[in-house]
Formats: sequence, C-alpha cells, structure tokens
Amino acid sequence: MSLGLILLLAVGLLIVFGVAQRVLDRMRLSDRMALLIVAAIFGTSFIPKIPLGNNFFINIGGAVIPFLLCVYLFVKAETGKEKFRAVAAALIGGVAVYFAGRLMPAEPEAIWIDPNYVYGLLAGLAGYLLGRSRRSAFIGGVMGVLLGDLAQGIVSRTEGLTTPVQLGGGGALDAVVLSGLLAVLLAEGIGEIRERLQGGTRKKNME
Repeated sequence: MSLGLILLLAVGLLIVFGVAQRVLDRMRLSDRMALLIVAAIFGTSFIPKIPLGNNFFINIGGAVIPFLLCVYLFVKAETGKEKFRAVAAALIGGVAVYFAGRLMPAEPEAIWIDPNYVYGLLAGLAGYLLGRSRRSAFIGGVMGVLLGDLAQGIVSRTEGLTTPVQLGGGGALDAVVLSGLLAVLLAEGIGEIRERLQGGTRKKNME
C-alpha cells in the first residue's frame, strides 16, 4: 500500500475517534463530510485514469476530488486576504514542484527518496508559509502539486517529449495527500503555539 493511502487511512481513524474535530471545524468541514471525502479519494484512486487527449491522463481520487475540495474550501474562505494567500501558496508551491522535477534525476532510483515525497513536502511547506490558515494552507499544498505536475507536462510537450502525464495518478496521489496533510498540520501546530503565546483566543478573536 502506498504512503498516500496509508495516510488516508490514518486520517480516517483520527476523524472517527474525534481527534481531528478541531481542525475540521476550522476548515468548515463536518466529520461526516470529511469521512466521505477520505473514502471517496481512497476508493476512486483505484479507478483507471481518464484520458484527456495528447497523452494526458487524470485520476479521480488523486486529482479530481482533491481539486473539488480545494474549490469548496476556497469558496468557504471568509476574507479576500485568505483567498489571495491560497492562490499565492498554490502558485509558489507549483513553481517549487516544477523546478524540483526539472532538477532531480530523471531516474527515481538515482536518489534516496521518492520524488513524489519531495514534491509533497515542498508544496506542503509552501502551502503553510504562504497560506497560514488551515484552509489556505491545504489549498496551497494540494494545488501546488497539481499545478506543478501540469506545468511539467505542458513543458514536456513543448520540448517534443511524449511521456504520459498522469495528473493525480500513480505516485502523484502520495504527493497530493502528503502536501495537504503537512500544510494543515503545520498550520494547526504552529497556529496553536502562536495562540498560546498571545494569551489564547480570549485575548484575540481568532478562527
């Protein structure tokens, strides 16, 4: 079982036992909705990829559902500043993923870590640093991976390469799940520390 699916199972258990309720509340997601999303991503990740033409393919669980979730969270963002941060985080994360893909060896066996883990870590970190809120961080992390993969595919076509481009397929699911989870964990953990240093939510009206 891939890392992405293992992380999804772990998230599902945390939701079931109520551990993730605080984070979900701040992201405007109910426990039931979050469980349905996790189950949908897990289940549809095994569905064959959908051809889009020109040797581009997309995976429902690894790309379509995460993208729709990002759209939902973007709409739920309460301020224009939060939406701006989400877009900025996605763009910078996409740039980081794109250049990481260009700089790393073409053969995954040539490096000690799976490239998809690198993509997920870079996008997740960018998502937190620029997104800051739980929603914006998640959007930035997930969309950073998807935009980076899309950019790599488009550039490859302009260079005459015909290698299949799989959005959200294969190991890309690991990067998508890892990026979103890392961004939210950083936003939650560091956000909690900042709140305590500022005296808690009683001294400041925070989400």
